[in-house]
Amino acid sequence: MLEICALASGSNGNCYYIGNGSDAVLIDAGISRRQVLERMKERGLDPGRIRAILISHEHADHFRGVRVLSNKLEVPVYMTRKSHEKSWGPNRPTRVLFFEPGEVLEVGAFKIHSFLKLHDAAEPCSFRVEHAGKNVGVFTDIGEPCDNVRRELPLCDALFLEANYDEDMLWSGPYPPHLKVRVAGDRGHLSNLQAFELLQAHHHANLQVVYLSHLSEENNRPEVAAAAFAPLQERFSVRLTNRYAAAEVFRL
Repeated sequence: MLEICALASGSNGNCYYIGNGSDAVLIDAGISRRQVLERMKERGLDPGRIRAILISHEHADHFRGVRVLSNKLEVPVYMTRKSHEKSWGPNRPTRVLFFEPGEVLEVGAFKIHSFLKLHDAAEPCSFRVEHAGKNVGVFTDIGEPCDNVRRELPLCDALFLEANYDEDMLWSGPYPPHLKVRVAGDRGHLSNLQAFELLQAHHHANLQVVYLSHLSEENNRPEVAAAAFAPLQERFSVRLTNRYAAAEVFRL
């Protein structure tokens, strides 16, 4: 059995837990060590099972807590060399192992498939975590779906998928014009509509659950995102993540 949980998801911090009865990994560590451990405790997740932290890219909301957390847990951090070089120095981990995009990593009981995505970072990657025939994808911070994303998504039984903004809310909202263009650009973020169309076209019949992730606080609302995906609810469970608390644990 696999357990998955979004410990945090949003522009103020991202951290995703994937584990079984003995091993676990974290994807990103954009919140503090204290928040990670408190939220795991609230959901009955054991930090002693964590074998590694994987970093998707160097932006602070995915990276700021990694050095302190990895030292506390005494586990390595996997990231690309370019992401490490571009990261803010005081947050750089001391227990770092480099990987190349496209490399398959073996961590504990898991095979972790890394692949490049389109985002405005040095070498941004997404991950598909494989164990015992089950696959969990963490696909956030994607400007537009590339061939890698389209290839990997149909393999997933569970998915954390970015639904960052509602297009009407973004363009009529408070962001300055240059930031609106950045968010909506091909190296920015996925809108509700883009994520819906991606799922509709490429999901597999074995997909059980999709967690709508990395919702913008200014340009989206949970109820707006949920409504956008309502037509897919009969095919698989669509659930929300939270920037201030851990989501419910899903077991598959």
